[in-house]
Amino acid sequence: MSDHHAHADHGHHGHEDHVDHGSLKSYSIGFILSVILTAIPFWLVMGKVITDSSTTGFVLLGFAAVQIVVHMIYFLHMNTKSEGGWSMLALVFTIMVVVIMLAGSIWVMYHLNTNMMPHMIDPTGEAHIPSAVHDAASHMNHK
Repeated sequence: MSDHHAHADHGHHGHEDHVDHGSLKSYSIGFILSVILTAIPFWLVMGKVITDSSTTGFVLLGFAAVQIVVHMIYFLHMNTKSEGGWSMLALVFTIMVVVIMLAGSIWVMYHLNTNMMPHMIDPTGEAHIPSAVHDAASHMNHK
C-alpha cells in the first residue's frame, strides 16, 4: 500500500499544476491602481493641466503603458515564472512586432505626406491647385 501512495502522483513529474489566480487583495490592488491610472489622465485632459498637446499625448501614452503593465501583472497574472517563461517571451516578441509595425507605419505616413506630389506645393509652403483642375471646378460651378 505504501508503494501505491509513493507512485500516486506519477503524472505530475515535479511540475506544479496549481496556477495562482490571485487573491482578493491582489485584485483590489489592481483595481485601485487601474482607477487611479485612468482618473489622472482624465483630469489632465479635462482640466487642461498641460497646455502643450504633444506633451499631453506623451504623458497619456506613459500612463497607458503603466496601466497595461498593471493589467498584465494583477489581472492576467503574467510573470517570468508562469508557463515556464514562455508567456513572457511571447509578450516580448509581441511588443517588438507592435513597435516595429507602429514605427514603420508612422515613418511611411510621414514620408508619404512629405514627398507626395511635391509639384503642388509652392516654395512658400502653400498648396497650389493646377490650373486645369481649377478651370474644371470653376466651369462646373458656373453651370
